[in-house]
Parts: sequence; structure tokens; C-alpha cells
Amino acid sequence: MEHAKEFILTVEGVTKTFDGFKAISDLNFYMDKGELRTIIGPNGAGKSTLLDLITGRSKPDKGMIEFEKDTDLTRLNEYQISRLGIGRKFQTPSVYTSHTVYENILLSLEGSRGVFSALFARTTCAQRDQIHEILKTVGLEGKANDIAGDLAHGQKQWLEIGMLLAQDPKLLLVDEPTAGMTDEETARTGELLFSLVPKHSVVVIEHDMVFVRQIARKVTVLHQGTVLCEGTVDEVQNNPRVIEVYLGRKHERKAA
Repeated sequence: MEHAKEFILTVEGVTKTFDGFKAISDLNFYMDKGELRTIIGPNGAGKSTLLDLITGRSKPDKGMIEFEKDTDLTRLNEYQISRLGIGRKFQTPSVYTSHTVYENILLSLEGSRGVFSALFARTTCAQRDQIHEILKTVGLEGKANDIAGDLAHGQKQWLEIGMLLAQDPKLLLVDEPTAGMTDEETARTGELLFSLVPKHSVVVIEHDMVFVRQIARKVTVLHQGTVLCEGTVDEVQNNPRVIEVYLGRKHERKAA
């Protein structure tokens, strides 16, 4: 194991079993600070379970999950882990549909104390500048006064990423962000995620191999709850074991 770079996330020997089914099996996973990592694998490979374990939604049966240099995540609850700077975006966007895009970001700002105080307290120049910078980053600066519930699907996904950015996370965990998106929305999502590094470290779980090829520098393939292989997109797609268990001829042609 090389330590030339500083790891933001270290997962070693982690196992998680649900009702006799081993969802994660002696998993080792290392991620550099400022990295964009893509995780792929067939259904049931353990991808979402891994995110659950990192965020404290589930606890491992054994093993270590360490954030940055010395913070043991297995001893913390979800709220404490979130406060450390680990943000998670689920597959289905979760936004305040009756509030404006601007208000959604305002409500998500680090240190906000509830809906009433966030919406009715006087915002500072620094807060307003931060909100506009986030809206610019996610491509929604022209939608600030629009009701979030009226946004297109892709725009809601970008808004939720913006809401995560408002909490100034060190590590973002993004689960299938392009599900249900048009090709144009998918391409813009790739550009957005790529723009977040190296300021943020980003983990992306994805099935769409065209999208994976757009964003990926290093790909981790999970199979039966453990790491099958890691490498570039080309290395992964040409790995006989990966082709056998996951990609197959159909996916190989799609991503060519």
C-alpha cells in the first residue's frame, strides 16, 4: 500500500452482513484527497452499502473506516459524520419544492439554524456572494428566483449538488447522478462534477459507462462486496474478469 499521497478515505477489512447475506466482504478501498473516483459494479455488488457505511447509516460488522488521517467513522453517527464534511447525494433528488432555488441554497448553508431563521434572518453579503457562486457553479444562476419544484429533472439534480456544496463538504458521495437525464444533461453533470475537484474529493457511483468514460480518471469495480479491480476506464473495460462479471459485450460496445 502506497502512502505517497494523503488519503481522505481509508477503508480496510470491512465486512457487512444483512440476514446472512454478505453485502460487503473484507473490502479495502483507498481514496486520495482531491480525487474524483468512480465506482461501478453490477446490482448487489455493495456500492450503496459502502456509501451507507461511510456515512454512518449502517455500521460494519468488522473493519476500519477512517476519514482523513485519524477520524474513525465507525464510532460516529450520521449527524457527526456529516458535520465532519462528508455529504451524500442520493439517486432521487431531494429539494424544498415549494421554495425558490435561491432559498434552497440558503437553507443548506453551513450553520443554518432551521427554516424560519434561515429564511427570515438578514443574510450577509458573504452569504449572498456564496449562494450566487454556488448557483453559478451548478449552472442555475439564471434560475435563482424559480420555484424548485418547477425545475427540470436534471436541474433538480444540480440544485441538490449545490445544496451539498453550501455545506462546504470535503468529500461528496454521489449516487447515480445521471439517472433519468437527457444526453445533454448528462454531459453537463459530468462537467459539473469534474469542476469540483481538487477543492472537493468526489465519489461517483454510476451505471452509464458512457458517462463513466467522460468523468473517470480512476475506476473501482465492486463485485460481491469486494474490489474486483481498479484502474483507468480502458484498463477496467479490458480486464477479462470485469468483462465476465459486469460489463459484457453490450456495455463494451456502448462505451467504445
